Amino acid sequence: MRQILVIGAGKSTSVLIAYLLEKLEKENLFLTIGDLEIEQAKKLCNNHPRCKAIYLDVSDKDIRESAIKQADIVISMLPARFHLEAAKDCVKFKKSLVTASYVSKEMKALDKEVKENGLVFMNEIGVDPGIDHMSAMRVIDSIRDNGGKMLLFESFTGGLVAPESDNNLWNYKFTWNPRNVVVAGQGGVAEFIQEGKYKYIPYHRLFRRTEFMHIDGYGKFEGYANRNSLDYRSIYGLEDILTLYRGTIRRVGFSRAWNMFVQLGVTDDTYVLQDSKNMSYRDFINSFLPYSPTATVELKFRLNLKIDQDDIMWDKIVELDLFNDEKKIGIENATPAQALQKILSDKWTLAEDDKDMIVMHHKFGYELNGEKKQIESTMVHIGKNQNQTAMAKTVGLPVAIATLSILNGKITTPGVQIPITKEVYEPILKELEVHGIIFTEKETDYLGYNPFGEVGN
Repeated sequence: MRQILVIGAGKSTSVLIAYLLEKLEKENLFLTIGDLEIEQAKKLCNNHPRCKAIYLDVSDKDIRESAIKQADIVISMLPARFHLEAAKDCVKFKKSLVTASYVSKEMKALDKEVKENGLVFMNEIGVDPGIDHMSAMRVIDSIRDNGGKMLLFESFTGGLVAPESDNNLWNYKFTWNPRNVVVAGQGGVAEFIQEGKYKYIPYHRLFRRTEFMHIDGYGKFEGYANRNSLDYRSIYGLEDILTLYRGTIRRVGFSRAWNMFVQLGVTDDTYVLQDSKNMSYRDFINSFLPYSPTATVELKFRLNLKIDQDDIMWDKIVELDLFNDEKKIGIENATPAQALQKILSDKWTLAEDDKDMIVMHHKFGYELNGEKKQIESTMVHIGKNQNQTAMAKTVGLPVAIATLSILNGKITTPGVQIPITKEVYEPILKELEVHGIIFTEKETDYLGYNPFGEVGN
């Protein structure tokens, strides 16, 4: 009986585990779920006779090695910073590995040993990164296979709240790790290329330089730039492309509102606040505003950020209950970003019956036989509820499918890799369609770089 070890039993693993449980009998598999919270792991096993939960602290060498030794393949669903020790053990005990995280320099450094041992270390096999790679490469390879030349590639992904559960002025709720939302864009400059010109957006301007797009059936969205667009020239083989831009999708108006927090300084994660545990929400906001013996916190906020009282931006701020003098941050030595995350979690956590939504939108501009064309490829997927989210599904299913494909010898090319080859993306995308994760494509005349999502001159 072949053994699969899943390390990490957080929210992102629910669909992954459910998929594997359905395959255990047919595929002659046994599943072990290891986590610090063994009760959560037991819950995910759902009393299946071929599944067991174990206590697993990835920092404990003996426990970690013992679990990995017994596995035929390992799935790490831990935060990226915890993958490396498990990865080294996988090399040591000759086990293949699957993660949904970006390939770190340390992980890439294992490539030679991984290849020498004939192992597959599949990374970036979630939704973004993951489904974005696979869906993009399917179209790019098709264009190139037909003799076309790529001119433009833009790609946007967002985890959002579904329209039927969209009941706040921000048109947003947390569907993934809230911390990643609060600190998005920090620690670097967004770099990309548009019409052959290199462009840069520093953090303090990031949320005021947005793109617009229309998704059929769902309306208008905006996107702000990711940091690492230029890296994808070599990853996707697009070294000569004129426009390459990757970004994050939000509903129109979110970025302008979020920019208020950036300008105020409350997204900073580099220092701690004094007595943050006892600080009220109102005290927190006031600590970033000038002292005044007469003006209220609300008035100082509006004056400093130049917000009129009848501006929808002010309504969005009020909706968050930022000026509450009774609610406490309640976190020792919190950074501003951690305090803001606590406040936002009060308002943006999915309710039990809420549904989330994943939106992915690619644009491909190309030239073929002297004609310039453009393809738009879009995927929208809506979750079922707070637990069976679209986010968990679009992360968990590709991880699970890739794991079985490696075990069953359908993915054999060894090395530390991401899913950009036909061997990997063709069967996975085909199976994802069975689960309702489907891309629709339409071809138009080439519009070139078009930041407003409309036909222009």
